[in-house]
Order: sequence, then C-alpha cells, then structure tokens
Amino acid sequence: MGNFLSQFNVLVNREHDSNVPDVQLDFENSSMTDEDAESYSNVLHMLEPTADLLELLRSYDGCGEYIRQAIGSPSPETESEAWTHVSQAVLKLKMFHRYATSIENCLPQILHTLCIGDVNKNLERHQPLARILCQLLDFVFEFDSLKMRTPQIQNDFSYYRRCLSRGKLANDGDLKSAMSEDELANKLSFFYAQPTPMLKTVTEVTTAFVEKHRVGRSVSECLSTLASVCYHTVSNSKKKPQRPETTAFCLRVMVIAIIIYDHIDPQGAFIKSSPINIKSSVKAIHSHGNTSDTPNLISALRYNTKHLNDSSTPKTIKTLMASVA
Repeated sequence: MGNFLSQFNVLVNREHDSNVPDVQLDFENSSMTDEDAESYSNVLHMLEPTADLLELLRSYDGCGEYIRQAIGSPSPETESEAWTHVSQAVLKLKMFHRYATSIENCLPQILHTLCIGDVNKNLERHQPLARILCQLLDFVFEFDSLKMRTPQIQNDFSYYRRCLSRGKLANDGDLKSAMSEDELANKLSFFYAQPTPMLKTVTEVTTAFVEKHRVGRSVSECLSTLASVCYHTVSNSKKKPQRPETTAFCLRVMVIAIIIYDHIDPQGAFIKSSPINIKSSVKAIHSHGNTSDTPNLISALRYNTKHLNDSSTPKTIKTLMASVA
C-alpha cells in the first residue's frame, strides 16, 4: 500500500496544478436576484424538479417480487397485482425520461448564451446561468450514479414491454393511452438500456450544438473553465473553508465537465496540451472526495471518457487512471 501511495504521489505531482481561471463562481452563496430569476426564467424551470426526481430514484424499490409471483404462479390476481405496481413504476420512469427531453430543449439555450462570443466575459456576465449549468451537470452525475445502482428499472420495464406485446392492457384506459405508442416505448427502452442515460443525453445535445453552430472551441473553453473553477474551489478549501456539500458538488461538476469536454474536443482532455490537468483533477478527487462519490468519480473518468486509450494520451496518465481505478 505504501508503494502504491508513493507511486500515486509521484504521478500527480510531476506537473503543476492547472492555471488559475479568470472566472470565479461563488458556489457557497449562489442566491439569485429577482432580476436574474426573470432573465433566466426560460431555463430555471428545468432545475425545479431535480431534487424530487433524485428522491424518487433513490427510493425506487422495483416490482421484482410481484413480477416473480406473476411469472411463477400466474393467475388473474398475481398478474393484476404485478401490473398495478409496474404501472406505477413506469409512471416514474416516464417522468425521468421527460426530464431528459427537457434537457434537450433547454441546454442549447444555456450553451448559446455562454458559448457564443467571448466565453470568459459571458461566464462573468451570466454567473447565475453558469451556476445553473453546473447544477445540471451535478444532477447528471447523481442521477446516473443512482440509476446504475438500480437494476430493478430495466427489469420492471422489460415486464411492462412484455405486457404490451401480449396485449394485456386492452382494458387499461389512461396508462394505455399514454404509453401504448410503440415509438415511445422504444425510446424509453433505449434510454434505460444506457448505463448513464442523462450523461449520454447531455453529451449528445452538446455535440449537436457544436456541430450546428461550429463553436467547438468556445464550448470546449467553457467546459474546461468550469472544470478549472471547480478544481480550484476544491483545492483552495483549506485556505477558504467551505461546506462539504460544496466540495462534493464541485468534484461532480468537474468530472462531468471533463467527460463532455473529452467527447466534443477532437483531441480530448488527456493530451499534454489540454487545458485540463487530469493528474491534478484525480488528486483533488482522492484528497477531497467523500467515500461514497470518490469511486464513482474515478470510474466515470475511466469508463465514460472517449480519448483515454488513444495513442496520444501520455503513458503516465494511463498508468495513473489504471492504478486508481
């Protein structure tokens, strides 16, 4: 263990920390004025349901026992009870998917304001909007982490699809009218088949925005700046004490920003010339991360980025990521 820690410290200290960003965001006192709330009302509503959605997912128990009864001891009673519980579960799954659709509608508006023109000036001028983007990235990490720990979702939806295919909903009015279209069922099935559905949504929306407006450099700059702001907020926590929730928030945002950056930048986040210092970022996760998030943060960087295994990625980075996984 001592040799591992020694090797880890050598790897992360071989380079200096990232450059201090020009933009400063206050995550501790992030209250919004009435004027700001009015200015960003078109995207603020997107954040309103996030806490409730996370709580719904956190308390998602699944319908496994009822499904097993319906399959193992089929009868009108067991099948009806299974369907009652599965139908309630599917309503929750619809809510999660509907929120992903709202991201598809609102995220381009946020990116347009922050990334068209001078990115640093935009981030300074629209700090509340920059914090909204950070809150969205934080939600993405938390939702997907919970989803990956909830295999019941796919089991429940598979049973629902099986009921659809067998026509067992012929007498079920409201839910059938809302969910019977095969196209919607297919969308839901594809969405929940993804290990990280919210991250995939945000990455695809950002990629589409970049391709449409040809602003890859600006969006990359925005993401790298947010990652850098979060890193320095965390690394300066000893000089400027902050709440543990703020530290955890910044690390989650930093990681998601790095992952999306790595997907939209042609060369990725791991090359030597990248504005993101991966070694320092990993060090910050291990030094300041809490016990529940740290393994997920490292795994996210290792398995959800695009360019980690490219030949252009320095061997020291590959060694570091392999050693801390």
